[in-house]
Amino acid sequence: MFLKYEDLKRDPRGQVKKLAEFMGRPFGEEDEDPVDKVVSRCSLKRLKNLDVNKGNARSVLTGIPEDSFFRLGVVGDWKNHFTDDMADRLDQLTRIKLEGSGLHPDLSKVLACSLHEDES
Repeated sequence: MFLKYEDLKRDPRGQVKKLAEFMGRPFGEEDEDPVDKVVSRCSLKRLKNLDVNKGNARSVLTGIPEDSFFRLGVVGDWKNHFTDDMADRLDQLTRIKLEGSGLHPDLSKVLACSLHEDES
């Protein structure tokens, strides 16, 4: 199973249901409240605001400040942090790693899509 961030942003409830089904733990038809709870508890806004992810604490494993693990949570925000060369290299690596998976990522399409979203 592949989950794409764009799909999670577009339809979080539907993607949580798909994930639960994939894991062999589907929600029942009447289980709307538990789906909403999962979506709420896993929201970027909530996770960013947990005490463990605030302040000057550093990861024990990496030494990286805990508050640097979250950015905006916006589809396409990577374009604000990557150069064209970085995006091309990531696109190449992603194509190689996902070859044969049925996924055909195209960062240029994601970029174009995210630019279109910014206009609306």
